[in-house]
Amino acid sequence: MKEFPHIIKGGSFRDSRGELVYNNDFDASKIKRMYSITNSKENPVRGWQGHQIQKRWFTTSVGRAKIDVIKVNNWKVPNPSAYIESFLIFAKSGDILFVPEGYITRISSITEDATILVFSDYLMGEIDDEYKYDLNYFNN
Repeated sequence: MKEFPHIIKGGSFRDSRGELVYNNDFDASKIKRMYSITNSKENPVRGWQGHQIQKRWFTTSVGRAKIDVIKVNNWKVPNPSAYIESFLIFAKSGDILFVPEGYITRISSITEDATILVFSDYLMGEIDDEYKYDLNYFNN
């Protein structure tokens, strides 16, 4: 079954004690590592980077971010006019963006304080599967 990038919807609950943000549909059983990204004020966009084999999940713990996603068909020379699909994620939603293998991403901070949590199904150095392209490579 082919997988596609999609949002796993979360939610929140607020009462007199405060707020609870959750995602009850997120299955974290495949995750082996996590890291966080906070783009600098001077460089609020990071990308293009992706993986042929690794899956990744993105959410924000603070602020809002936009994740642009491209399906790559040729990893040596990707199509510079490839279709870009965009997803917005923000901390108070509990939403998680799933990006399957075969895609690259560009991460843009919408708010200056945006902190993006990234989860991967491989440990660092477990496989050689990192592809990076110039931020301005794609025409879109």
